[in-house]
Amino acid sequence: MRITLVTVGKTDIGWVREGLQTYVSRIRRHAVFDVVEIPELKNVSSFSRDQIKVREGELIMKHLKPADHVILLDEKGVEFRSVEFASWLQDRMARGGRDLVFVIGGAYGFSAEVYERGDSRISLSKMTFSHQLVRTVFAEQLYRAFAILKGEPYHHE
Repeated sequence: MRITLVTVGKTDIGWVREGLQTYVSRIRRHAVFDVVEIPELKNVSSFSRDQIKVREGELIMKHLKPADHVILLDEKGVEFRSVEFASWLQDRMARGGRDLVFVIGGAYGFSAEVYERGDSRISLSKMTFSHQLVRTVFAEQLYRAFAILKGEPYHHE
């Protein structure tokens, strides 16, 4: 099983990029994990928010295969404690077969097409994070979930 994080736009804030890279390398000790950065749209000053979401949605959809289990990181998704997320992840992995693809949308969220394609929605918090920062927060939580499942001393409860 492969786990992929699909994001819109580059991670151009240095410390965010460094944090993301730290957790990506840690996650790869436990699973096949990739981060796909979809280029940010250019020349969109005349586009509405909905037009931007539709264009970004088209680019996101190009990275999703029919067999993927697609999880949207969305403010209206299910909230988990870290231990609960680890359990959820273990259950998904035990089912096998389907690759897990987590998706972080752009600044305005997801298009209707991406919402329709999503199999699950997870919220990392009731708070709103920048779409760049959420990459590192999610990667840390994914690493934490693997540490919990492996009984490593990273998580304290």
